[in-house]
Amino acid sequence: MVHASAATAKTALRLALRDQRKVLKSKAPDAAERAAALAPAALEAFGVVAGYRPQGAEFDPGPLMRRLAQVGARLVLPRASHIDAPLDFHAFQDGDAFELDAYRIPAPPAASPILIPNLVIVPLLAFDAQGGRMGQGAGCYDRTLEALRAAGPVFVLGLAYAGQEVAEIPSEAHDQKLDAILTETGYRAFEQDF
Repeated sequence: MVHASAATAKTALRLALRDQRKVLKSKAPDAAERAAALAPAALEAFGVVAGYRPQGAEFDPGPLMRRLAQVGARLVLPRASHIDAPLDFHAFQDGDAFELDAYRIPAPPAASPILIPNLVIVPLLAFDAQGGRMGQGAGCYDRTLEALRAAGPVFVLGLAYAGQEVAEIPSEAHDQKLDAILTETGYRAFEQDF
């Protein structure tokens, strides 16, 4: 029963947060550049960095990804081969053609090389001070992060507007927490016990 009430609370919260994120994006058009400038140098140590192609009002990871690529990181983007499977991360370069994946999101072609990231930058609708993350509700990042963490160390960085912080994210057993959050106002690491 706890799971059903958490899921219901998350659904109601998602509806309000999607509209709020649109407002935040319109009020801070330079947020992505400001966040990239505030990212700690420690992020430059990661060799394979997974980002995402922003959909709608999602925070743009482009400036941060370009910064990390300039110091040698290999960049990968997610590709959903099946709706209920973890995401794969495919290498890409500027100018590459994209094709729609199982979620109908533009992604690198299935034939492009798959790499395992050690830094995953994730989009979100909301986050809290305990590292809780609320996504769109499909669970693809929770499945993906669980699989990556089971295979080895991976650092999960949420990317969001500062105004997307909420008091508490309703949590379910499958929810994967963030290691840190980066916003246009700063960077904050969370202590986790995995």
